Amino acid sequence: MSTIAFLSHLRALPEMWLLVATCVVMVIDVYSKDEQRRLTLYAAQFTLLVCFLLTAYVLFESEGTRQLIFSGMFVSDVMGHLLKLVSYVAVSAALLYSRQYMLDRSLLRGEFVTLLLFALLGMMVMISAASFLTLFPGLELMSLCLYALVALNRDSALSTEAAMKYFVLGALSSGLLLYGMSMIYGATGTLNLYEVAAHAGRLVDTESDRTFLVFGLVFLVAGLAFKVGVVPFHMWIPDVYHGAPTAVTLIVGTAPKLAAFAMAMRLLVNGLLDLAQDWQQMLALLAVLSMALGNITAIAQTNLKRMLAYSTIAHMGFMLLGLLSGVVDGNRLNAADAYSGALFYVIVYVLMSLGAFGVLLYCSRAGFECENLEDVKGLNRTNPWTAFIMLLLMFSLAGIPPTAGFYAKLAVLSAAVNAGQIWLAVAAVIFSLIGAFYYLRVVKLMYFDDPKEATRARGGLGFGVALSANGLAILLFGLLPSLLMNACLEAIKAL
Repeated sequence: MSTIAFLSHLRALPEMWLLVATCVVMVIDVYSKDEQRRLTLYAAQFTLLVCFLLTAYVLFESEGTRQLIFSGMFVSDVMGHLLKLVSYVAVSAALLYSRQYMLDRSLLRGEFVTLLLFALLGMMVMISAASFLTLFPGLELMSLCLYALVALNRDSALSTEAAMKYFVLGALSSGLLLYGMSMIYGATGTLNLYEVAAHAGRLVDTESDRTFLVFGLVFLVAGLAFKVGVVPFHMWIPDVYHGAPTAVTLIVGTAPKLAAFAMAMRLLVNGLLDLAQDWQQMLALLAVLSMALGNITAIAQTNLKRMLAYSTIAHMGFMLLGLLSGVVDGNRLNAADAYSGALFYVIVYVLMSLGAFGVLLYCSRAGFECENLEDVKGLNRTNPWTAFIMLLLMFSLAGIPPTAGFYAKLAVLSAAVNAGQIWLAVAAVIFSLIGAFYYLRVVKLMYFDDPKEATRARGGLGFGVALSANGLAILLFGLLPSLLMNACLEAIKAL
């Protein structure tokens, strides 16, 4: 029995490896004399490569089955493996994209790499959490590392202010989430999400117990809304995106969204699906407000980082549209299509954000931040290929075919229509059309305006190749969406 238990615990091997390897990376950095941190970065990339291979092995070895380990606190399933694989790609790209930018600003220190790896460990724990006892520590590990990363540039008042806002509001949201968890625990008597689902299914028919559960659910949704970054819990996003170094903004805006999506799925779908009628109404309000405020406010922004921050708010509203369309009057036949559409959307969004912020990093250099609209004027004349990649990314963010962003929006809109949420789908289309303006404005500046000055790339060959692959992947998943959509559908069905 002990041997079987040991073998089953090997499903958490990627997390174990990442923890040990990150500690080794810290030791390597201490004894490294290279100011460019080559050895530290190589060790980090090797760590991520091994994590990718281990997760792929666990996915292949498990044959798509779900298994609970560590006394039911950790779940190994297809959705978790898929999100982890994308997280590795996002973090690896973040390290590659950030290197020259951080080096030019004397910010490429060992703590940048190790904080990022520890944040990834927190994300992995969140993605595979099957209990409140594992979900909350994973969330806090990720959050604390992100707070420190935002404040990495200690000489910048803007970064320090952004970090303080992020920390204070993050602590408030964690308190709301923890209070909601305690209420759910009080109602069900268990911390395990699958046992919560079983108890909730029996309690929803009792009026007093249902009221108690819904009361806790309100706090859970509020905490989730902050982590995802939707209205009215969005106030930290524009300031953090603008105040943090662009390399850190890229990190905050990409991989953590995957972990936040996983947390929403674990809590709402795995744990509280019998209360879907209640949390769907909350998510519908959050989605509409987010799409409205995000797209309308982004039009007024002249700073690209703030524009992409409000864009994030709008896109997370679209993602919620998929989440709230899974159950229709207690009927779960639409669940697989709706949740797989939301999963596809969040993965595509992460790839789009990686590319968009990657272009800003690629065009930045020592003493120059490419972060305002005027900084991309005439980019097609000075860097035609970079301008083309940015065009693909802007088209995808706007939802214009044949990019992946178009198919992602189509998937969640189809799910909403199938769920009978016609008014939500119409509102989403209208706000998406409004949002197309500020994305196409960037394309217009790149292709039709005169350059302010020659934009010299500083990323190197590896950066250029990775950025090109990033942009072309958006085109590939738009032309052949089944490559990713089938994987998302299998992941959701395995839940």
